[in-house]
Amino acid sequence: MGHNIMRIVNQLVVMGILSNLIIGCAKPITVSPTPTIDVIQTISTDLNSQLECGGRLPNSKCHTVVEDYIVSILNQNHWQVEKQSFIRNGHKGFNIIGRYGIGDQPIIIGAHYDTRLTADQDPIPDKRMQAMPGANDGASGVAVLLYLARAIPIHFNENHAAIWLVFFDLEDDGDYEGWDWILGSTEFVNQMTVQPKAAVVVDMVGDKDLTLYYDGNSDPTIRKSIWDVAGRLGYDKIFIPQIKYYMIDDHTPFLQKGIPAVDIIDFDYPYWHTTNDTIDKISPQNIQIVSQTLLEWLKEP
Repeated sequence: MGHNIMRIVNQLVVMGILSNLIIGCAKPITVSPTPTIDVIQTISTDLNSQLECGGRLPNSKCHTVVEDYIVSILNQNHWQVEKQSFIRNGHKGFNIIGRYGIGDQPIIIGAHYDTRLTADQDPIPDKRMQAMPGANDGASGVAVLLYLARAIPIHFNENHAAIWLVFFDLEDDGDYEGWDWILGSTEFVNQMTVQPKAAVVVDMVGDKDLTLYYDGNSDPTIRKSIWDVAGRLGYDKIFIPQIKYYMIDDHTPFLQKGIPAVDIIDFDYPYWHTTNDTIDKISPQNIQIVSQTLLEWLKEP
């Protein structure tokens, strides 16, 4: 999840111009129904498959490994797959798009799969030029989409209204010279030839101490509908219907085009953009909770 114009933002907050604006890139409860061992093992496999190679830096070997893994899961579950190549700010990226169902007003569920070039927020200065593992910041959102990639074809037939899973690239490298935030999602929206019904972005949703507050920039109607579903499922200790931050994240380009969009994110994560964003900080159970909530929300009329 991108950001580090935090210094500027903090100055604006002090000046009274902005309040709690954050730039983007759980308390465990009894899950109802309790996730099976197979579900949790599959989520753990999806996390490990992203992390075992290292950081998913743009155009790196590990980036390519994860691209191939995502495409393989989509293909195995009968999604129509497109790799959208693009160049933005002189940098080459690849958005991965999985399409299911019919119609030209899809609901889009998105997450970024790249990781930041360096762990610039690490508390140890000597580590700030190292790559960050990105267990939460990147891999957790991808794990949600991969859960949905398997579950949606089971719960919806192929004549269902269109659902797209979009794995965004080049989200997380703003504040580096020649880079900017949310490049992949911006390019995706600029190239769209359809009018999505809605877009939902999941980012940093794997924290063991997960709390998901409303994002103040998100569409209020869709935001409420998702949090209401979570409440009915018994996840009200995780999905908290109160605004805490105003995020700029991969949902922002959709909002700028007038498309209702929501960001689901826990920004209260102490290992953000550090070398400590590792898999031991992540709860597969909480990823399952977010995934199940979105799956049930997709069933809403």
